[in-house]
Amino acid sequence: MLTGVRTVFVGGDARQIEVIRKCAEMDASVMIAGFEKLQDSFQGVTREPLTPELLSGADALILPVVGCDDEGRVSALFSEGALRLQEEHIAAMPGHGVIYTGMAKPYLRSLCDKYKIKLVEILERDDVAIYNSIPTAEGALMMAIQNTDFTIHGSTSMVLGMGRTGFTMARSLQGLGAKIRMGVRRSEHYARAEEMGWKPFMIRDLGSYVTDIDLLFNTIPTMIVTAQIISKMPREAVIIDLASAPGGCDFRYAEKRGIKAMLAPGLPGIVAPKTAGIIMANTLVELISEEIKMRGDA
Repeated sequence: MLTGVRTVFVGGDARQIEVIRKCAEMDASVMIAGFEKLQDSFQGVTREPLTPELLSGADALILPVVGCDDEGRVSALFSEGALRLQEEHIAAMPGHGVIYTGMAKPYLRSLCDKYKIKLVEILERDDVAIYNSIPTAEGALMMAIQNTDFTIHGSTSMVLGMGRTGFTMARSLQGLGAKIRMGVRRSEHYARAEEMGWKPFMIRDLGSYVTDIDLLFNTIPTMIVTAQIISKMPREAVIIDLASAPGGCDFRYAEKRGIKAMLAPGLPGIVAPKTAGIIMANTLVELISEEIKMRGDA
């Protein structure tokens, strides 16, 4: 239980609704800012404006998956106006307070460092990233089906990056009967891809493997699908970039060449917000509970 724990939610999308509900059910004291347009009347939850006073007694500040941009703007789907997390807000937090978010930009990291506020990035955890890879893969498959006139079964589908999302993506494509080419950067990933029945290749040789593909799914957040690579791809191919913005594809050149290329970060919150929210909620409750226990043992 989170009885007596003062949790403040600032902004977010439909995923945050599940997290708010879970914290309220666990008997936390829950305050939310940036949810004016949300019709849901949570039991035991109070709505407040974002002020330093709101955060002055917060044990936990919960931000959206991407906490805020480098100017402090917080994504807030249900807010009636712009929401901005400023230095005065972080400065007002108590020393024992913890900020939880999916991933943090340098702006938020630097403020937390300056005021010695603990920052927890939930998506850095393997378990959360693996669970999130499931709705990500499902959303990517949906996009592929909507934007092609051929079946995934029998297609030549390339996945770049054999991390948590890339592995789930390739396995999902394989389950639908696609022929998988897996771009990797490490020898152990090459071996695992071969064991899985995929056709592995080293990323440095990417240009040699794209000449006849139907679908390309990128999970690497650096410019890897360059104009030079795109120039070798069939015009009918479709690129779905799952890396965090700005992605790893030259979208300008893809459009110029007539190749359909889409940046699709944050798919869990789009295609399965309830499931993604439950994943975040369970992890957050566990982390806050651990924090309380550590504070009590100190």
